[in-house]
Amino acid sequence: MARFELKLPKMGESVAEATITNWLKEVGDKIEADEAVLEIATDKVDSEVPSEVSGVLVEQLFGKDDLVQVGQTIAIIETEGDAPAAKTEEAAAPAEVAEIEKTIEVAKDVAAAPQDFSGSDKFYSPLVKNIAKEEGISVAELENIVGSGKDGRVTKEDILKYIETRKSGVETPKAVVEAPKVAQPVAAPVQKSQQAVPVSVNGGDEIIEMDRMRKLISGYMTASIQTSAHVQSFIEVDVTNIVKWREKVKTAFEKREGEKLTFTPIMMEAVAKALKDFPGMNISVDGEYIIKKKNINLGMAAALPNGNLIVPVIKNADQLNLVGMAKAVNDLGNRAKAGKLKPDDTQGGTYTVTNVGTFGSVFGTPIINQPQVGILALGAIRKVPAVIETPEGDFIGIRQKMFLSHSYDHRVVDGALGGSFVKRVAEYLEAFDIDRDF
Repeated sequence: MARFELKLPKMGESVAEATITNWLKEVGDKIEADEAVLEIATDKVDSEVPSEVSGVLVEQLFGKDDLVQVGQTIAIIETEGDAPAAKTEEAAAPAEVAEIEKTIEVAKDVAAAPQDFSGSDKFYSPLVKNIAKEEGISVAELENIVGSGKDGRVTKEDILKYIETRKSGVETPKAVVEAPKVAQPVAAPVQKSQQAVPVSVNGGDEIIEMDRMRKLISGYMTASIQTSAHVQSFIEVDVTNIVKWREKVKTAFEKREGEKLTFTPIMMEAVAKALKDFPGMNISVDGEYIIKKKNINLGMAAALPNGNLIVPVIKNADQLNLVGMAKAVNDLGNRAKAGKLKPDDTQGGTYTVTNVGTFGSVFGTPIINQPQVGILALGAIRKVPAVIETPEGDFIGIRQKMFLSHSYDHRVVDGALGGSFVKRVAEYLEAFDIDRDF
């Protein structure tokens, strides 16, 4: 018999941790190779962790709702014969092995020990909670520590540094205990609410608790409204040529490329071109600093079957031709609906597009996806009577038109830039060559 350590796999370059949402296997259960053992969630995507070996689950090193770092051992599986070597770049030194064993023991204690941090709205890892408990640090005191981790989370190093400073008797620097004047918005993490469960007055109302993703969306949207000075610009676009062109080539496109041709990739192509023309829209805000993004990574808001929303990202969208854009849009859209997105698929966006026209909306006022500074809503395409200008004079005709709704952050984007950008998108769409190839 051998023992195999199941570790949290790497899920993308920008993903360093995940939360355990559900154990699919319990201690004593038999597991086949490639069978899912547990479900995990990052801040946007849910996924499963499969076993690399066949055997019996003998230990769960973390519990439900625990935060786990990539590479940490999360379970022990007992196998027949020799367990396969762990997938590491090089063998661990004895000191590293001892450190890993120590981490596992701490994880066991943390998972088993009840923690009462329900009074805090901030998220703390089990390890940080355990250290705070052992050192007698109150919730109020813990909340005053400024974290250096992702989204301002308090790390092990932060709390140990705080403890060392406190034990030395030196007055704690303000930088440690006071929140900075300008802070990056952090969406409210999912915590067990202390709010009393509402009661139906007439007895006929149904009370449903938000699921995990809806709570996250609620936190992100509220944080965005509180952070960015939202302002909108609207412009009407004549897309008659696009509608005619798509109708003409969609059958041949699908036959040659094996992909359906929707309007979305055509719109995304125009947005990517406009972002190259106006790089001031392809930025993010970090406190009092503006970060100009090198790559153009377009987020595309997608509705999920359960009614929630997710924003997968098309990386380097400006480098794709229309065929490549269509393949990327269809791939991300299909995997979003099937729940097969990887955590890295939702990371790194620099600008977002949402298609409110899918549900018949003429236009909308979308909320900015932080820390980006703009989001474009595509309205429904409609046949409308319009004035058509010709050398022979004006006349009334039936045209295919839509509205573009551009929300942007007035802290760093003024009306001239915000309006010029959406106008340029409209110009690219109206100048679409009806005779072009795909």
